[in-house]
Amino acid sequence: MTALPRGATPGPSADDQAAVTAAGTTGAEGAEPTAGATAGGTGESAAAAEAPVPDPADEADRADDTDRTDEADQADQADAAVTEEADAGREAPGTGPADREPGGGGDDGGGARVGPAGGGSTDESPGDTDPAGDGSAGEGTGDGGPAGAGDPAAGSVSEADAELAAQRELRARIEQRKAEKGGPIAAGAKLSGRAADLLAAVRAVESGEKSGSAFLDSPAPAPRRPAPEAAAPVRQPAAAPAPARAARTAAPETVVAVRAVLREGGAPEALAGQVAAELGEAAAKALRENPWHLLDVPGVRPEQADGFARALLGPECGPGDGRRTDALVGWLLRRAALQGHTALEAAAVRAALAERSVPDPDEAVRHAVAGGAVLVFHDGLDEPGGEQPDVEATGEERAEPVPVLLGLDRYALAEESLADGLARLARSGPDTRWEVAAPTELARAVAEHGLVAHTGGEAARAEPVALALAARALGLRAAVATHTRDGGRRLGRDTGAVTVPELLSGPAGPGRDEDGALALDLLVVLDAPQLDVETAAMLVESLPDGCRLVLSGDPGVLWSAGAGRVFADVLAARVCPQIASRTPDPGPIGELVSGIGIGELNQVAAPGKEVVIVPVRDAGEAVHRTVQLVADSVPRAIGVPPERTQVVTVGHGGSAGTRALNAALKQRLNPGPGRFGGFDPGDRVAYAPSPGRTVPGTVVTAEPDGLRLDCEGEPVVVPKDQVESAVRHGWALTAHQAVGTRWPAVVVVLPGDAAQALHRAWVYTAFGRGERHLSVVHGVDQALPRAVAQTPPPPRTTRLRSLLEGLLAAAPAPDGG
Repeated sequence: MTALPRGATPGPSADDQAAVTAAGTTGAEGAEPTAGATAGGTGESAAAAEAPVPDPADEADRADDTDRTDEADQADQADAAVTEEADAGREAPGTGPADREPGGGGDDGGGARVGPAGGGSTDESPGDTDPAGDGSAGEGTGDGGPAGAGDPAAGSVSEADAELAAQRELRARIEQRKAEKGGPIAAGAKLSGRAADLLAAVRAVESGEKSGSAFLDSPAPAPRRPAPEAAAPVRQPAAAPAPARAARTAAPETVVAVRAVLREGGAPEALAGQVAAELGEAAAKALRENPWHLLDVPGVRPEQADGFARALLGPECGPGDGRRTDALVGWLLRRAALQGHTALEAAAVRAALAERSVPDPDEAVRHAVAGGAVLVFHDGLDEPGGEQPDVEATGEERAEPVPVLLGLDRYALAEESLADGLARLARSGPDTRWEVAAPTELARAVAEHGLVAHTGGEAARAEPVALALAARALGLRAAVATHTRDGGRRLGRDTGAVTVPELLSGPAGPGRDEDGALALDLLVVLDAPQLDVETAAMLVESLPDGCRLVLSGDPGVLWSAGAGRVFADVLAARVCPQIASRTPDPGPIGELVSGIGIGELNQVAAPGKEVVIVPVRDAGEAVHRTVQLVADSVPRAIGVPPERTQVVTVGHGGSAGTRALNAALKQRLNPGPGRFGGFDPGDRVAYAPSPGRTVPGTVVTAEPDGLRLDCEGEPVVVPKDQVESAVRHGWALTAHQAVGTRWPAVVVVLPGDAAQALHRAWVYTAFGRGERHLSVVHGVDQALPRAVAQTPPPPRTTRLRSLLEGLLAAAPAPDGG
């Protein structure tokens, strides 16, 4: 029987240490949070790590090689263009000989010990860790990711198209609202509820017409239209199949003009297309007048924009320039959104500005608010005892109250709209149509309330699905939505589950009624922790009055890749019934993961080699053992091929990150020259149709239009100019990329330099990806049980909880049991 090693593992190398930097919050783009801070790669002082209010921008800078989503990776690629440095990490395998055979085999007696204590051998010899006693391990992956791919011949639209359509809808709405900010907006005239009141309040405060306190109490939103009668839904016509993700482009003449300005300022001309797309037709003029607009391009950092501004403006440019400070405030908030925040404390923003040599951070914040670059909120923080308004003696009266939170209008509008929509549903009264339903706890809650939260693990998903099937039997219109297609596959074909993007964009699901709302009486959303505020706002806005919404998910998994923590905020606000499932996840893996959820890393009996621990001494050995498990041990012991086994690791960089592991796995499983932009036919890939979403696939071939992938039976063509940013090798993924999908076998890699990146939610998510077998390549010693017992996920600053509590304070949530 193999126990977790007690001996100390070797310290990380300098490269490893840089790769295991700690981002203080979970990456919104999939950035895995890390606990503990190290100096980042920007060359800025690490003193901020010791400050009471950490600098979110520094944390984002240091997240280059930690687990993150593909939007942050695109930012890194843009940064590489600015600094003109090649990213060699993608090629470096960082591994020993991939074909070296393990040491002697050893039988572990049919059990696996996972925890800080435990008997059995403590010998770290690799030969003692073989799942079958002969160098083998557990089983391979499920379908390699989301399943249920649509049939193109049937006229369905790809998930990428669905996601794109949904994003376009929200972007168009947001851009329209932003364009209207120039003139006065009467509350309730063009926006609804608190969103309109918020904008009106901000304008009044900025003009000095009223104090901010006059707007703290908002009336309840006006009732919306009644729920439509059951009628034939109006489906949007299915769009023709199209290449994935249409990138924003600018007119050629605009790009040429921007390129000339970039050349004059010494910036890489390769950024011209991105700058032109961000700033529009007048991009060249705008960039020349305000060179700090360069910060609007993902990946460009303040020191780089400062150098560009000095080249264009000369002595005119200074650290306190209003153009610079406004750009820095926006940049800080965008970087914070990548880490999951929808707003930041004003003190954190001021501290970050001071770190970047802004002479008067207070004035910089006031200037940004007055200019409309950011919005100011007085909702307070999510947690009790949060920061109160910081009244500082300045010797002069301030027309506006001191801000508590600062945020971008993009997330402010989404959070306000989401809170209004959830409050509208929560106020729904009883529905007599549910009286004849089976008297389950969940059905009773849905009969009485329009908004219900349901919590539980993988096995508990059957409960809300059964509710949807019962609703259909009653003649009600019900739909089940999941985060990934694999989530729908695990439910079975009879459920008719669709992904959230497919539901919103129309090619799947019930379609829309004559009012444009989803033609539904009940919507069950599984994987609710993966909802970000913008997606959730679109979803709730699409529901008619009277529709029941069940948000179901496992509260222990990682939060969404996008900004916000919708499910956690709904649970914390306690504004609706909460039904906790009593259905446990079966088997040794279910027992292990359930213990992790309550902070205990327990020993579990694994007579069928369901859980195996593989101790390693360093990152090189971790890569070697991972390749051995995937290529040899798992197929031989369990009979599952390598393409059905998924590797999960902490980050993209480092000696045992996804780049190094994918390089080693490709060399062993599908060697080739990488003639299609680094890819060969047969390569497993992770394709990002949109930021924060990962779809596993396989390379088929290259075509004149781009790289052709097979994503679970659905053909996808990724345009040439998007391959580098949207496609990466997928034998190894990060936990954020893997969330929402399960495989028959999973190998979790924990090299010694990953210790600081671990926390309970990460371990819970990674270990829970395996359906039948879990191998843990373990080199972090006692950091693993310590992370499970003591380290919660890094917090996110959001406003949804306080907004919900304010809207529904007069109607406390009933106890769901």
